[in-house]
Amino acid sequence: MGALEEAHLAAAVAAACACEEEDDDLELLGVDADPAAAAAGDAMEPAVRALLVGLGEDERREGLRRTPKRVAKAFRDGTRGYRQKVKDIVQGALFPEVGVDKRAGSAGGTGGQVVVRDIELFSYCESCLLPFSIQCHVGYVPSGGRVVGLSKLSRVSDVFAKRLQNPQRLANEVCGALHASIQPAGVAVALQCWHIPLPENLECKTLQGWIRTSHSSRSGVFEGENSTFWSDFLALLKLRGIDMEVDNHSASIPWCPLRSHEVPLSNGHCKKSSTNGMVSAVTSMLLSLGEDPLRKELLGTPQRYVQWLMKFRACNLDVKLNGFKLGNVSMYERPGGDKADHGAIRSELHLPFCAQCEHHLLPFYGVVHIGYFDNGNGEGIDRSHFQALVHFYGCKLQVQERMTRQIAEAVYSVSHNGVMVVVEANHICMISRGVEKIRSNTATIAVLGQFLTDPSAKACFLQNVLDTAGSVV
Repeated sequence: MGALEEAHLAAAVAAACACEEEDDDLELLGVDADPAAAAAGDAMEPAVRALLVGLGEDERREGLRRTPKRVAKAFRDGTRGYRQKVKDIVQGALFPEVGVDKRAGSAGGTGGQVVVRDIELFSYCESCLLPFSIQCHVGYVPSGGRVVGLSKLSRVSDVFAKRLQNPQRLANEVCGALHASIQPAGVAVALQCWHIPLPENLECKTLQGWIRTSHSSRSGVFEGENSTFWSDFLALLKLRGIDMEVDNHSASIPWCPLRSHEVPLSNGHCKKSSTNGMVSAVTSMLLSLGEDPLRKELLGTPQRYVQWLMKFRACNLDVKLNGFKLGNVSMYERPGGDKADHGAIRSELHLPFCAQCEHHLLPFYGVVHIGYFDNGNGEGIDRSHFQALVHFYGCKLQVQERMTRQIAEAVYSVSHNGVMVVVEANHICMISRGVEKIRSNTATIAVLGQFLTDPSAKACFLQNVLDTAGSVV
């Protein structure tokens, strides 16, 4: 079989990693206007190249040539909070607002609680350098007849999110900064956080498969077990379906899954190993960001980040699919003889995967749906073989478009009659950096053989995917 016909490899949503164009747009927007930040990024690029080499990749190949620059920009943008000051944001954003006589009640600028809910944020986990998702809720009680511009609550939250963080410290820092800068009667901060699990434990395409914890911090009138202000704050969150009282137990759940891996408590000076050079490279990246690699919370972080990356190391695994071996044998190799009779459409749906975007070294994850015509013998291919195939093409530096094509071509080399592959994925590189595309999801399709010429077969397979969508989260 030749290469896929270009007209039939389509992206149903904008390409997951149209990274070069986006990076150019960010430069036009002035994201990299800070010379010191740009210089730090330049210092990070050799470290990223060392990581690529350690992963067994050729840093000069087309898809990776600009990866060091992109990774440096992503980390700079994701830690820009170190270079921002809360007072610069809040200054000039306090407005007079008439309140009411305290004997009559609380409202407006004297005691009327204000809550901004569902602030979508991303931060970098200080234990493993992977981004984590945050839904932030901020409330405060004005005092002195002054209120603050609502957007400032989310901007101040973002300042601290754009640093290497853990959830509880993030909640404490946002709460403390707002209390000090706007001098209200009290501040309440509630966070719902999601951390991506290890690839082998990622079993669904939504955040429900992530490690979830909830955290809170409060000051002033919100403090104390009997605070009516805190009770009102929680009640206002419940109006949005957010029950922090139920979620409170999650604060005791281990936050970073890589924390469970024992690592030497030193950064770049541990016993000789094959990944020492990579650990030293990550340590130099932390230094470039202005961090102290010897800070207690960062001890072991370079090793954990390298452990994550090594799960996507380039390798020559042999994958057996219903008697056919992929890896050492060309995927285009096919037996002779007449073309098999078309049988019924078979499908394997919702096969989970986690891959690493080769443009930014950030995860993308989701599900793969495979439809194929059997080759007339009435025997299908076992689901475990398909899952092994998805793992083979997913657990490496990848782009979604290529992965979709590779899976389709591999299955076609066995079925010969017709194959259709749909990949649905969330890309961390699209939502944790630059112009954040929260809740974006990318779908790609590859079509081969009979599916190419039979619209009814294509429609039947897609309907099957739709009918089962509600049964898997």
